[in-house]
Amino acid sequence: MELGELVRFLDDYLKIGEYSDSSINGLQVEGIQSVEKAAFAVDASIEAFRRALEIEADMLVVHHGLIWRGIERVIGLIRERLKFLLENELSLYAAHIPLDAHPEIGNNAMILRMIGVEPEEPFGSYGGVKIGFSGYAGLEFEDVLENLEERFGDVGYMKFGRDKIEKVAAVSGRGAGYVEEALREGVDLLITGEMEHSAFHPVREARINVIYLGHYNSETAGLKALMNVVADIGIDAEFIDIPTDL
Repeated sequence: MELGELVRFLDDYLKIGEYSDSSINGLQVEGIQSVEKAAFAVDASIEAFRRALEIEADMLVVHHGLIWRGIERVIGLIRERLKFLLENELSLYAAHIPLDAHPEIGNNAMILRMIGVEPEEPFGSYGGVKIGFSGYAGLEFEDVLENLEERFGDVGYMKFGRDKIEKVAAVSGRGAGYVEEALREGVDLLITGEMEHSAFHPVREARINVIYLGHYNSETAGLKALMNVVADIGIDAEFIDIPTDL
């Protein structure tokens, strides 16, 4: 498939133009003009670039790209990364907030579906839009925790709410700022990526439960789902797993 055709497909499917974001979403670096294979990774890094070349990918699709708000100087790490991509004609495509917020294959919709909850209501205000989702569960907290531990290994949690979970919300990445919104929306369990020290007392005082999967873990599901979408249109696709344990 021609690079431009694939980029237009991704831009349209992810509704790239509908979100205000510090990330420059879409094609960040232009490489070879024909794409037979696409690699997917959470973070743009030299290791991800090298591994993409090892599997003979023509494009790398990431959640965290290289360009945020623009480039002021091409020096240091940004020079080395851009140099590597350009010399190897490897295209780089980034989807940050559009991938979090997508109602079908987004990180947050997929997290809820992992525990058997259908995303029903937008949740998690960011830049004037909702980037997460909530839904109704009727589950026991311990069952949800066990489910997620089976998928991700050790996960962190704060249990200050009730055992029976009626409403669950998911916001991948950094979710500490959504505790008060969870309280206002009647959420019993907030699932996110990482929390902060400053969130402990608000969570306890709000009497809700929080499970945090790790920032990296919380942002793999959407990429894997997008990878399947790309495979369905005839592009060979492969996920590159480079966990950060954070």
